[in-house]
Amino acid sequence: MEDIYIVMLVALFALAVTDLVVGVSNDAINFLSSAIGSRAFPMKTILIVASVGVGVGAIFSSGIMEVARKGIFMPGQFYFEEIMIIFMAVMITDVLLLDFFNSLGLPTSTTVSIVFELLGAAVSVAVIKIYNGSGNYGEIFSYINTSKATEIIMGILMAVVIAFLIGAIVQYLSRLIFSFQFEKKIKYAGAIFGGVSLTAILYFILLKGLKSVTFISQDFLSYLDNNTLVILGAGLVIFTLISQLLMSLFKTHILKFIILIGTFSLALAFAGNDLVNFIGVPIAAWQSFELWQAAYAASGTLPSQFLMSDLQGEVSTPAFLLLGAGGVMVITLWFSRKARNVVETGVNLSRQGEVTERFDPNFLSRAIVRYSVLLGNAIGAITPKAVSQKIDEKFQKPGAFTRDSEETPAFDLVRASVNLVVASILISIGTSLKLPLSTTYVTFMVAMGTSLADRAWDRESAVYRVAGVVNVVGGWFVTALVAFSAAAIFAAIIYFGGIIAITILIILAIFSIARSFVLHARKEKEKKRKKPFRRNDISTINDIVVESSKNISSIVCGVNQMFSKTVKNLGYYDKSKLKKNKKSIKKLESEIDELKRNVFYFIKSIEETSLDSNRFYILILDYLQDIVQSIGYITRNSYNHVNNNHKNLKFNQIRDLKRVDDKMQALFDEIEDIFAHRDFARIDVVLAGKQALLSDVGELIEKQIKRIRTTESSPRNSELYFGLLLETRDLITSTMNLLELYREFNIAVEATMFSTGLPQKEQD
Repeated sequence: MEDIYIVMLVALFALAVTDLVVGVSNDAINFLSSAIGSRAFPMKTILIVASVGVGVGAIFSSGIMEVARKGIFMPGQFYFEEIMIIFMAVMITDVLLLDFFNSLGLPTSTTVSIVFELLGAAVSVAVIKIYNGSGNYGEIFSYINTSKATEIIMGILMAVVIAFLIGAIVQYLSRLIFSFQFEKKIKYAGAIFGGVSLTAILYFILLKGLKSVTFISQDFLSYLDNNTLVILGAGLVIFTLISQLLMSLFKTHILKFIILIGTFSLALAFAGNDLVNFIGVPIAAWQSFELWQAAYAASGTLPSQFLMSDLQGEVSTPAFLLLGAGGVMVITLWFSRKARNVVETGVNLSRQGEVTERFDPNFLSRAIVRYSVLLGNAIGAITPKAVSQKIDEKFQKPGAFTRDSEETPAFDLVRASVNLVVASILISIGTSLKLPLSTTYVTFMVAMGTSLADRAWDRESAVYRVAGVVNVVGGWFVTALVAFSAAAIFAAIIYFGGIIAITILIILAIFSIARSFVLHARKEKEKKRKKPFRRNDISTINDIVVESSKNISSIVCGVNQMFSKTVKNLGYYDKSKLKKNKKSIKKLESEIDELKRNVFYFIKSIEETSLDSNRFYILILDYLQDIVQSIGYITRNSYNHVNNNHKNLKFNQIRDLKRVDDKMQALFDEIEDIFAHRDFARIDVVLAGKQALLSDVGELIEKQIKRIRTTESSPRNSELYFGLLLETRDLITSTMNLLELYREFNIAVEATMFSTGLPQKEQD
């Protein structure tokens, strides 16, 4: 009997390690995004500082471990075997849920997930107990710590609003003081700004955080409580002097110093507040096992008879477990690729300049932006013109944010400092009040508030950024709902299925995470293969040739594969593969959409002597779009035909399409090779076969007309077959038009090189 629970404990701690990995991958946005977005330091420096903060914060976290033991439910109402079921369901759910959000690259709250998982699993087991017992479901409130659970949930929801408003207000005031040209004013006001920031961090991180450390003497803590104002006053003076000394004597950029300390403090606050989310449950399970084991040794109490009332008391967390958990968090911080994706989402939503927007507008984001513009216009109408002009001067952005480069910061040092200091303070307040405050909610909403106040969301980007925020916040509500429901279901399954159900669920979790890892690695590989457009990549004619050749080769390769797969899968009447083809066509369409979005920047980046090339590049995109539209029609119509259960094409029709496919494949292979190696002399050879291809397709159209007149044929089949042939003809025409355009442009480029006397190799 004891062995079963030992196995469950081993599984819980294994799940805890996995949970630490997936949890830190998601929560890395909390303390990395500001430092990374501002480009204040190299990535290695940021990770070192964050790692130290996480390690120290892990030690500070022991004071809030009771959230998993008694913060959500009443342990005295559950027997030991029921408590273990609750804990097992919670950990399995948490691992699956956080990994899912990591794969999407969306930040979610590990605090909300653990709170609602504990709530869902406890409610599920309580309902089963009531059903098997009295049947009075009103008793459910005696199983749940409703007051504490309500306090936690309300605290989390309030934190969203408070973090956004405080972040916006502090950033707006900071920008009015420093403006975007802050280098001059920082010499005079930087010491005070640094003194206030560092004193605030000292108070909320050190003075409050030390209270959670078990090896600090009570006399020392009492001294801190009794002399708080004196310590703060002295800290303000000392840190102001230190800030001035750093700027004057050591020529240190005080904002960079604040970002460094802020990153450390936020990482510390994260570990101190969120470590309970990852290891609190297995530690509570271990402590429960020890309590039952002692009772069993003393009186032979069975797991189904031992109430867990003793979990109500204070139980300290072993230091080695905290240090071990901190070590896992640090390793994850350095090596997790998914963490970088989640950070990228937060950075791009708060970016000062333009970026390829990830989120599509929705009705809510459009409405919010529309009414915000109306409100802004109303406020502007009643504000004196002189005041408006003075404020606008403070928000004049430097040219650094208009450059498109990997080294371009997403926002400046002032905003990064405000993000870190405000978020650290708010999270530390929650920690000191023993509330498992959502660090994700606080840091994300502070960053969004500062972005709004800093006018990073202009008329060009606001609807996309607001849509992103709506999607992320909506995901938080989904987190709560899914966490509660999944944990409740898993708890019921484990309750009735026992060790077999636990084994199956753990295998499911392992399979899900392994599959997620493989898919994410594949997506990262694809992302690296497709180099994103950057404005400073193109400025000359040769750059245009290189960029357009790469685009054509990529699109043609995708169209080639899609055409062959569609013909093959249509022949086999394979609905599932045709559906996969239909989904894959969106990748080609997104490539074209991204190229079209960058046309504005492309035209601005071209040298004046190359302005005649703009028309060429735009027409190239137009022909590529026609090509993708044709293959999109072919793919979607083929899927719709099969999905509607219409009769399959006849053998002769499939055979004729396969012959066309063979010729199209040879054509596209040749074109892909031409542009991959930029061997444009071979274009004439391909163009010579244009008429033969069009004639072959025309003959098949005539052949189908004769079939309809002479033999019985399905109207739906004829509709599909004619559609495929006509779109294939359009596909060939668009492809050949693109080649003709490129041939003419290449002739013009060679003539230009000849007139300037530059050899081909020098141009390349």
